[in-house]
Amino acid sequence: MENYSVVIFILAVMIGLSAIADKIKLPYPVLLIIAGMAVGFIPDLPAVTLNPEIVFLIFLPPLLYDAAFNISFKEFKININTIGTLSITLVFLTASGIAVVSHYMIPGMTWPLSFVLGAILSATDAVAAMSITKGLGLSHKTNTILEGESLVNDASALVAYRFAVAAVTGAAFVFWRAALDFGILMIGGALVGMVMAKILGYIIARIHNNAMVTISFMLLMPFVTYLIAEHLHVSGVIAVVILGLGISRFSRTIFPNSLKQQSKSFWDVIIFLLNGLIFILIGIQFPYVVRNIASDQIWPYVGYGFIITVIALVLRMSRVFLQKKNLQRAFAKGKHRVVEGALLDFKNSLIISWSGMRGIVSLAIAIGLPLKLADGSPFPERNAIIFISVVVVLFTLIGQGLSLPWLVKKLEDYKPT
Repeated sequence: MENYSVVIFILAVMIGLSAIADKIKLPYPVLLIIAGMAVGFIPDLPAVTLNPEIVFLIFLPPLLYDAAFNISFKEFKININTIGTLSITLVFLTASGIAVVSHYMIPGMTWPLSFVLGAILSATDAVAAMSITKGLGLSHKTNTILEGESLVNDASALVAYRFAVAAVTGAAFVFWRAALDFGILMIGGALVGMVMAKILGYIIARIHNNAMVTISFMLLMPFVTYLIAEHLHVSGVIAVVILGLGISRFSRTIFPNSLKQQSKSFWDVIIFLLNGLIFILIGIQFPYVVRNIASDQIWPYVGYGFIITVIALVLRMSRVFLQKKNLQRAFAKGKHRVVEGALLDFKNSLIISWSGMRGIVSLAIAIGLPLKLADGSPFPERNAIIFISVVVVLFTLIGQGLSLPWLVKKLEDYKPT
């Protein structure tokens, strides 16, 4: 089977299974992942490998742009404290917690390698959470926090990953330099996003009567923005997020209703296809990474992956409920930055905690680990890190993915005492 035939085959499977998932009331991301694993074991099927650069370029810009474009800027601003806590503080806390556990639990995991694994698994994939909870009637606040987290946490995880890999290759870690680089990446990305939003806004203001050209520009600009930011060595993720937020505010005053409807229909199809491909590709990767692991190591590594999944979940729950208390304390003291709408209750705190699935970004940066170090020697424990990362992604997406709808339904009947 030729490569292009494999792509068409995967798309057909994805679309068919998405329809079946609605009929059997199973979250379609879970069904697609399981199907992807089955497809990966088909004999003589050409290898479907993920190129991390292609994943970041093809998947991230449109998904981030769409989420930023549709998010409520008012709600985003109200919940910025919680969003910042989850997307920055929690990312580095999770990376450190996983690193400590990995170092003492997994043979051969030096401190630098442990931090590489921690960085890979530090960011959650709210795309998965939103796909699974779609139609479950989550509060607007919960949706905004989950989407807002996903808009920023990828940038934090990529920065942590970059410095962890540098430590493995022998580069010295200097905290102030890492903090400075992080600030430059974030601020630089934001500036690029603002400039590109101004440019796109200027263009759209003059062509918005031509629906097809306007939608085409809006489709192209996230990719252009991402590439420009990455070329300037700043965060392409943040640049695309700022672009989406800026055009969202601009579109409310300039877009006619007919254009809004056409644009929404077009983007709905694009996002549906990209989301489906993400989940089925995650499943397909599992059979390939299994082949790179010695048979007697598979089950121990699966066990390590399960323990890391539990640790990541405990850290997330602890930080979310601590944030809930901190917000209540700040509001009680009358701090003007915390309004009543920013407070978290038990229900949305638990749902946000349980929505910490890992996804395509973790998988892509794991597979993108260097093959060799600067001296030409193989990257140590590379196969083990990739395998454990895939196992954690599968545990979170399948385990939490199957139980999240049940949890949301149970919480509908919850009455605080």
